[in-house]
Amino acid sequence: MTIKRLLVANRAEIASRVFRTCRSLGIETVAIHADADAALPYVREADAAVRLPGNAPSETYLRIDLVLDAARGSGADAIHPGYGFLSENADFARAVIDAGLTWIGPTPESIEAMGSKIRAKEIMKAAGVPVLEAPAEPTEADLPLLVKASAGGGGRGMRVVRRLEDLPGEVAKAEAEALSAFGDGTVFVEPYVERGRHVEVQVVDSVVYGERDCSLQRRHQKVVEEAPAPNLPDEVRTALHEAARQAAEAVEYRGAGTVEFLYDPATERFFFLEMNTRLQVEHPVTELVHDVDLVLLQVASAEATWFMGWSDPPQGHAIEVRLYAEDPAADYQPQSGTLTTFEIPLEDGVRVDAGFESGSEVSTHYDAMLAKVIAHAPTRQAAARKLAGVLSRARIHGLVTNRDQLVAILRDPAFLRGDVSTDFLDGFETGLRPSSATDGAAVAAAIALAERAKEARTVQRGIPVAWRNVVSQPQRAVFEEAEVEWYGAYAVDGHTVVSAGSESVTLETDGVRTTYAITVNGRDVDVDSSRGHVHLTRVPRFVDPAEQVASGSLLAPMPGTVVSVAVETGQEVEAGQQVLVLEAMKMQHPVLSPYAGTVTEIDAKPGAQVAAGEVLAVVEEA
Repeated sequence: MTIKRLLVANRAEIASRVFRTCRSLGIETVAIHADADAALPYVREADAAVRLPGNAPSETYLRIDLVLDAARGSGADAIHPGYGFLSENADFARAVIDAGLTWIGPTPESIEAMGSKIRAKEIMKAAGVPVLEAPAEPTEADLPLLVKASAGGGGRGMRVVRRLEDLPGEVAKAEAEALSAFGDGTVFVEPYVERGRHVEVQVVDSVVYGERDCSLQRRHQKVVEEAPAPNLPDEVRTALHEAARQAAEAVEYRGAGTVEFLYDPATERFFFLEMNTRLQVEHPVTELVHDVDLVLLQVASAEATWFMGWSDPPQGHAIEVRLYAEDPAADYQPQSGTLTTFEIPLEDGVRVDAGFESGSEVSTHYDAMLAKVIAHAPTRQAAARKLAGVLSRARIHGLVTNRDQLVAILRDPAFLRGDVSTDFLDGFETGLRPSSATDGAAVAAAIALAERAKEARTVQRGIPVAWRNVVSQPQRAVFEEAEVEWYGAYAVDGHTVVSAGSESVTLETDGVRTTYAITVNGRDVDVDSSRGHVHLTRVPRFVDPAEQVASGSLLAPMPGTVVSVAVETGQEVEAGQQVLVLEAMKMQHPVLSPYAGTVTEIDAKPGAQVAAGEVLAVVEEA
């Protein structure tokens, strides 16, 4: 069957990625979008787009009936599920096939067999693939343990348990997260390998396309992926490939899939974790080192009654980083709002798969990933250096991201040695810029703001910036992060102003010249230079009393939905005690009391939608 028009039952960068291959094949494309995604680039890129009213995944991208109606209404004859949402839903695959459409993915039976991690382990064990045995009755000797959701992935519904008394509570939390994210609250427990490596093997049908190392994770979600896996003994590599081939054959697998393993370098043993019956987020690194288009192979496998593929040896090394709208310094708290500037340099050997652009709104309804940035080079060190350079030169304004942390990882000596593990980021520095970088940026920002004020003058345009006929006090620019004072416009705190404009300022510091690009958006001032990006917030001269909040107010850290409230008005609480739980970007975030005291006010109820900065409760300190 030849596909003529394909609908992608997904959003953002994966939809754009599939559309790119479709255009090369001459296949027309259809996008579906929730209201929050209407202005994202992928909607414009498609030949046709269908609105799914609402925003929550449960009322949009997870609605099988609406997705099928969109396919019928747009004339699509095939559906690609992308990843996440319905991509590993056997009922959805059956519904697509029953509707007479071509399903771009494995058979519903394969999805079903691998959809439950519990059943998948049983099948793999029978096929001779090594698995981690979960203890029936855990004891202290079994610690630490890992609670995992049986359905889905992405780190949701996953908790590490280090004390037996914490197990029931962590199981309950994992069940709640899994139910919210996947509609299935089933969880299981297995041993947790502290310094293991996450190594996965790409298959198409039962043909192996090498392996990837995805060990660098936070909250059990991948951050950096690469191919081939570094420092992997050849005999282990060969055994992993063979185990993945056996796994695919055990379920008569069709199309692209990934077999994930936990590798223990200390013993050189590996264990089956799960099989993802779909395209992986990190598939670009495999494509670059094997010179293959995995989406094209998915389409070929779906169109043909049989598929004969082959895999050439990997060429060079590829590293991918996931650029998230999150704050690593605040426990990776997701960020939402307007991405005012989003520019990543495109250079030889660099690939950017992005779901957003300058001006895009990042909502709280979906995952916080903005883009994947991938570098391919002859060696691992060259790929890391190239990728770090591109990220450091990117201009990203409006939201806090993990960009600086990614650059720090790529330049870290341990990472460059290939000393990676799933606990690599535990205690890792967030990559925050040194104060000297902030000082220079603040001076440049202050000069640029003065130049902006000059350009806005309607009278006395010829008077120099910062000039006073009676020098009674210095000029002053006050930011939340720094304060700058100066007399005249040529020397500021040891920085000499070489040239100045409202958007660009060059300073000479200790004989070294640096040019800063300044972008002003209301109170927000973003400064980019070779020293990196610095965000500054202007402090208004006068404060609006209406914007002040009472002492002890617990504010919503981001827009989201209140899941539960754990206290009552008048109740005494301890420092760090959970007051309520907020859900945003598919994750649950506890809001804790900052100190011991009494709850004097509760302004939020379960199910309520709250905005960032909104008062949720007030705790009066004891």
